[in-house]
Amino acid sequence: MGEFLNAAVGFPTMLFTAALIVVAGFWLLVLCGVAERDEFDSDVDAEALHLDVVPVSVAASLFVAVGWMLSMAGSLLLDRAGLPGFLSRLLSTALLVVTPLLSWLVTRRLVRPLSKLFPDEPGLSRQDVVSLSGPPERDRSAATGSRRAPAPVRRGR
Repeated sequence: MGEFLNAAVGFPTMLFTAALIVVAGFWLLVLCGVAERDEFDSDVDAEALHLDVVPVSVAASLFVAVGWMLSMAGSLLLDRAGLPGFLSRLLSTALLVVTPLLSWLVTRRLVRPLSKLFPDEPGLSRQDVVSLSGPPERDRSAATGSRRAPAPVRRGR
């Protein structure tokens, strides 16, 4: 376990570990409903990277996860090889350069099958659902005057 943790917080994997923590935090916010999975689609030109078939957040998450796994595997292999200091540092630096390139290639291959899960026509967002139910009504029972969505109207068949 110590070898794993040392590799995760050592050079060059630490860069991907930090990014993986950010990705995990983002998806936690998505699960809590604070953020949307397509939050960054208008900010990034994913078409230039050939990753435009899925939301940017999905492609970036895959890129970081694959990069972290490749960097961890490379770091663990370098640690176990028992190379002298200079050669080990040189190969670690090479790993830092090669890992993002390999991660991008793998991510490009992985997003193609995922494109079926993300249609071009977006579904309803939370804001659309709230606006479709009509304007919020005043909650007469609450002393604070808070607003709530109206109860759904049931129609007979």
